[in-house]
Amino acid sequence: MKCKEYSGRLNAQGLRFGLVVSRHNDLFTGQLLKGALDCLARHGADEKNIEIVWVPGAFEQPLAIRKLAQTGRFDALVALGAVVQGATPHAGLINAQVARALTQISLETGLPVADGIVAADNLDQAIERCGSKAGNRGWHAAQTAIEMAALMKAIG
Repeated sequence: MKCKEYSGRLNAQGLRFGLVVSRHNDLFTGQLLKGALDCLARHGADEKNIEIVWVPGAFEQPLAIRKLAQTGRFDALVALGAVVQGATPHAGLINAQVARALTQISLETGLPVADGIVAADNLDQAIERCGSKAGNRGWHAAQTAIEMAALMKAIG
């Protein structure tokens, strides 16, 4: 039996990306942005097809992502941020709500939204996930965006 199969290729040529970056914890988000841009460039994205939007923090990500999705200008969107747990449960609440909202936006619009928001229990974890020994979550989110945008085009 011969089945039709779809997969997204890691080729960003001709694809348009919107990156929404939190200014809060910019020590980390700056590294996430560098990682995402490096990934996009290495996979053939043209810098003229990349738009960057800055927001105050992770909680503001979904609104900006939704607004970009509504423009119809993009093949995929990427949310980049870093939320570090403090003495209160505030970070956990933000992380859960933002992840849920980003997923909902993707499902409602049919546009891939890659969640590149680091949810860390402490500063060491944040450092590890934003470009040191655990890799760069921004790179991985951009790679996901490329693959999903290509997959959506392949499916039609």
